[in-house]
Amino acid sequence: MRVVPETLARTLEGRLAASWLVAGDEPLRVGEAADAIRARARAEGYTGREVLFVDRGFDWGEFAAGLRSMSLFAERRLVEVRLPAPKPGADGGKALAAAVADPAPDVLLLVITDKIEYADRSAAWVRAFEEQGCCVDAEQLAPEQLPSWVEARMRRLGLVPEPEAVQLLAERCEGNLVAAHQEIELLRLVAGPGAVTVETVAESVATSARYHVFQLGEALLGGDAARALRILDGLAAEGEEPTLVLWCIAEELRSILQWSPQPGGARRLFRGGRRRKELLAGAARRVPRRTALGLLTEAARVDVLIKGPRKDEAWGALARISAELCIAARNRAG
Repeated sequence: MRVVPETLARTLEGRLAASWLVAGDEPLRVGEAADAIRARARAEGYTGREVLFVDRGFDWGEFAAGLRSMSLFAERRLVEVRLPAPKPGADGGKALAAAVADPAPDVLLLVITDKIEYADRSAAWVRAFEEQGCCVDAEQLAPEQLPSWVEARMRRLGLVPEPEAVQLLAERCEGNLVAAHQEIELLRLVAGPGAVTVETVAESVATSARYHVFQLGEALLGGDAARALRILDGLAAEGEEPTLVLWCIAEELRSILQWSPQPGGARRLFRGGRRRKELLAGAARRVPRRTALGLLTEAARVDVLIKGPRKDEAWGALARISAELCIAARNRAG
């Protein structure tokens, strides 16, 4: 079974699975999902807890034997495995798959790891959790998902926000759910339960967005000019080098030009998985080839600016290219 954090509580109301895999690149969602599973386990009598950190010298044979050994106090145990990356190797994959297929008595297995890419979901140990245990996907929220997440969290704490207040908070904390969580808690303390206006949010909430260039790429491919310019402003304020931003823009333009929907056609490698692939396919349909070539030429001129005495002008030029790309996509889409 595969679930997301938003449906985990309902899943935990049923029979408690013996094996759990929590995977994702959003620390807040990963941590809260793991906390919910631990709480349910304690309610079921799993009072013992062992935490194992997988490193280079980790002994998977000892791990398997440890699952079968009796607790010193004959108590039910939660065995928590911290896996830095979802690549346990051949021995680790076999040990985990076997542990899920034949759960040890009075042991609940919880594995916590980073985001599992689409291509890695076919691994036998991942399939074992999905088919015989439960896999919780705690990945970062897409920008369009953030407002509903913010609103649900606010309402759970007794806050009743205006739609504009939700949107402002989502924009201020994009890419940083921990900050969003902290700001909502602060609003609850400052404003108390009840209505929350956009003015209240503007006065209370700090700008806590954390951007990276791949978020800019998503905005460009999706034709979201407002978000693209907001991300550019954030990257400049955070001291990001314009060279890296230029690389991102040029990479997306080259990807659009090299995209081919025909079977066997030349396609670029995809970072970001299925979501980016869908965005790229849509952008390639909408953005005229002449426009993409022209903007790529403009990008080459920006490279000269960055390397010369007029480096300060680079951010403005990057903003113009980004806006023109998004407008071209919107015009063709509409």
